[in-house]
Amino acid sequence: MADPEPGAPHQHARTRRFPPAWVLRTAAALVSGFAYYLSFAPRPLWWLAPLAFAGLALVLRGRRFRAGFGYGFAFGFVFFLPLLTWLLDFLGPDFGPWPWLGLSFALALYHGLAGGLITLVSRLPAAPLWGALVFIALETPRAWFPFGGFPWGRVAFSQPEGAFLPLASIGGAPLVGLAVVLTGFGLATLAARLWDVRKLTRPVTFAALAALLPVVAGLALWPAIGTGAQDGERTVATVQGNAPDIGLALQGQRTVLRDNTIAESRRLLAAVRAGKVPQPDLLVWPESATTVTGPDLEVDQLVANFGVPALIGAIYRLPDGHLQNSVIAWDPRTGPGARYAKQQLVPFGEYVPARKVAQLVTPFLDSETVDMVPGDGANQTMPAAGTKVGVFICYETAFDYPARDAVRDGAELLVVPTNNAWYGRSEMSVQQLAMSRLRAVEHGRAVVVSAVSGVSAIVAPDGTVTSSTGLFTADSLVGRVPLRTQTTLSDRLGAWTEYGLLALAIAGVAGGLVLRFRTRRTSAGTAGETAD
Repeated sequence: MADPEPGAPHQHARTRRFPPAWVLRTAAALVSGFAYYLSFAPRPLWWLAPLAFAGLALVLRGRRFRAGFGYGFAFGFVFFLPLLTWLLDFLGPDFGPWPWLGLSFALALYHGLAGGLITLVSRLPAAPLWGALVFIALETPRAWFPFGGFPWGRVAFSQPEGAFLPLASIGGAPLVGLAVVLTGFGLATLAARLWDVRKLTRPVTFAALAALLPVVAGLALWPAIGTGAQDGERTVATVQGNAPDIGLALQGQRTVLRDNTIAESRRLLAAVRAGKVPQPDLLVWPESATTVTGPDLEVDQLVANFGVPALIGAIYRLPDGHLQNSVIAWDPRTGPGARYAKQQLVPFGEYVPARKVAQLVTPFLDSETVDMVPGDGANQTMPAAGTKVGVFICYETAFDYPARDAVRDGAELLVVPTNNAWYGRSEMSVQQLAMSRLRAVEHGRAVVVSAVSGVSAIVAPDGTVTSSTGLFTADSLVGRVPLRTQTTLSDRLGAWTEYGLLALAIAGVAGGLVLRFRTRRTSAGTAGETAD
């Protein structure tokens, strides 16, 4: 059929019967982004993540930077919007949807930039690998900015189980994320070449390897994941006292948190004395379960009644009046001892960035609101119950360095006190538990998650949840955990894995820019010769 004449509007209208290609691509990017969200906890759909990235790769195929940025942004925005709905529970109706929308928008810009840069490396040899490197590389600055970093929603956090999880013991969260994205991009390349019969003669070996090798490597590593005790075992008890489901207003309910935690501890003590549960070697309280401003005879007596050391999550008042979110090692005979203070504070929850600007829009912020003081990492690994216990608090689970530093300092067991009561009955608690499961495999350590209102859990070194509590219930867990001393390759490599992948991504983008520049110059030269 001949092309319609420029002066034939009725024929032109018939050619517009279907939506423009960009509309279909945008819809595909949105569907892929939502599928990516569905791969996160509480759904055990880890395999959806590589399929979501396959969809994104197909959308980006053959696009230029500006279009890639737009499709990547659409993918990211529709992913972060449902993932971060717990911000609405946290802030409450006084703030409205703007902080949730604003943060989702800001984080989606990283995905947009990834989409744009992926188009630059798409013509390089082994394009799926370069594209995956670019996407994962942009998770690094997201851990720095905005507001001191917000790594929530990293690719690896969609993988608390499944084929890719064992890779965490080799290269941590960055390698797990790279494997997921590479599998998706490899599938997309393979599908595109098989679909276009004109390209069947082109080699598909690398695309097939990119799609299959990460899965095979992960499955092959499962038998190497160590779970056995190397320095004995300990019986650990964690207390979940429960809290009102009131979000940010929980700030004024610290007495309630303390009373509930003490009441549940006493119930646990009665069960221990009655022989209903084993005598623990270590007692753990959740984050901010009490406030410590001086001697605390009630906690002293309670820990003494258990007769075992305790790790007490507490808001600790410094001599100058400032507060630190802390975990205190409490001895049944000598009382409080070593103290770890949270290093990675929650913006707008534990400190207020850009305070002058925030005062214009924040109804709860006044001149009397004081920022908490971050810790310096001291006592992150502390002796308790005859073992070295590594501690990191709540939000720090999303960052790589706290758990890694603790294990490098000799931690044989990891403990994560947390207070997720701020976030209501949202998915936030299970999203955070998924991170702890990843950390267990990454460092080859059992992890005890102690939450104010759930989900508390005992996690084996292979990421398996051996016991857990429900949300907003008063409950306790008592379980036997192995103590391990062997460090994983991920611990030994440390941040070099992340920065190595970042350097490769930068090199790939530079190579893509050089290739595009040369292609344009060659095209311009050819056009000039033709004109002559």
